[in-house]
Amino acid sequence: MRDSFSTFHPVINLVYFVAMIVGSMVFMHPIFQGIALISATMYSILLKGKRAAKFNGLYLMPLLVVMAVMNPVFSHAGVTILFYLRNGNPITLESILYGVAAACMYITVIVWFSCYNAVMTSDKFIYLFGKIMPALSLILSMVLRFVPRYLTQLKTISNAQRCIGRDASQGNIVNRARNGIRILSIMTTWALENAIETADSMKSRGYGLPGRTSFSLFRFDRRDVWVSMIMAGLILVVGAGAWMGENTIRYFPSIHVHDITLRSVAFFIAYGSLCLLPVCIQIVEGIKWKFTTSRI
Repeated sequence: MRDSFSTFHPVINLVYFVAMIVGSMVFMHPIFQGIALISATMYSILLKGKRAAKFNGLYLMPLLVVMAVMNPVFSHAGVTILFYLRNGNPITLESILYGVAAACMYITVIVWFSCYNAVMTSDKFIYLFGKIMPALSLILSMVLRFVPRYLTQLKTISNAQRCIGRDASQGNIVNRARNGIRILSIMTTWALENAIETADSMKSRGYGLPGRTSFSLFRFDRRDVWVSMIMAGLILVVGAGAWMGENTIRYFPSIHVHDITLRSVAFFIAYGSLCLLPVCIQIVEGIKWKFTTSRI
C-alpha cells in the first residue's frame, strides 16, 4: 500500500517528523507518551507492514521492558519506598515510573526515526538543503541510505559467491573464514569504486557550484496548503498546552501531575490528532479512492 503522507511536499514531511521527535523527547507525561508510542507504531506498520510489526514486537518491546526494569535498580531517588534490595538499596515507585517513562520515550523516538527514514528519501533531503549546505546535505543523504544499500549489495555478493561454492556458510572453518574475507574484500572494493563514481558524477553535474539549478518534481499545491495549516494549528495548540504546563509531570522527589480537566483533554486530543495525521490522511485517501473506483 502506498503511503499518502509521503507524497506531500518535503517541507511538510520534515516539519512533521521534527515536531514528533522533539515532542516525544520533551513530553514525559504518560498520556502524551502513550499517544506518541501508539501513533508511531501504527504509522510504522502502515509504512512497512509485517516487518515493522515483527521488529516492534520482537526487539523494541523487550528493550522497553529491560530499560524500565534496570532504572530502579541503579536509581533509588524518590520518597515512596516499595521494598529494599539485599544490599540495602531501596526500590521506589518514582524510580520505577520514571524508568518506564524514559524507556517509552527512547522506544518512541526510535520508531519515529524509522518512519522518517522511510518517508524522507535522499532526493527530498537534497531538495530541502541542497542550496543551503550542498556538501553536508549530500553526505547526510548518503549516510542515511548507507546501511540498507550496503546490506543489499552484501546480500547480492553473498548469493553470487554461494553459487560457486564460496559462501561464508560453506565448507570447514578455514574455508568459511577464507570465503568471508573474500566477500569482505569484494564489498570493500565495490564501496570504494562506488564512492569514486559518485564523486565524479556529482562533480560533472556541477553540484555545489554557485548559480546551479536542479530539476525537481516537488510542488507546493493546494492539498499541501491545507495540511500545513492543519498541522500548524495543531502544533500551536500543543505548544500552548506545554506553556500552560498541561503536558508536564514531576517524578522526583515525589510524583506530581496536573489534574485532568476539559482543557487538558483538549490538548490531549490535539496532540493525538497531530501524531495520527499521516494515518488519518491515509484513511481519507483510501475512502476517496474507493468512492472514485465505485463510480467507474
